[in-house]
Amino acid sequence: MPLYMIEFGYTPETWAGLVKSPENREEVVARILEDAGAKLHNIWFSFGDNDGFALFEAPDTITAGSLAIAITSSGAFRKFETHVLMTQAELLDALEKAGDIAYAAPGAAVHA
Repeated sequence: MPLYMIEFGYTPETWAGLVKSPENREEVVARILEDAGAKLHNIWFSFGDNDGFALFEAPDTITAGSLAIAITSSGAFRKFETHVLMTQAELLDALEKAGDIAYAAPGAAVHA
């Protein structure tokens, strides 16, 4: 199954709610993802622009997208970005395939 990474940031209101009533978000999110046919690998919390990161597997992009839409529609996030991850083997395949693609950068024909 494809891997996806989420970068997220909670709203101040969400943090306030968690301070008043702490909960294990990993357990809650894992159940939601499992119900959709996906699997949570882990959630990490951090300092800086992102409050945390999550790594999960989903059977396809439609499932990953539907999860992202459902989660962000809760209004609990000030930031929520989903990224498709590639393994080293997938990257090597992509690099090989890229060698067969003829791409012209914007404006390249003007300078030729």
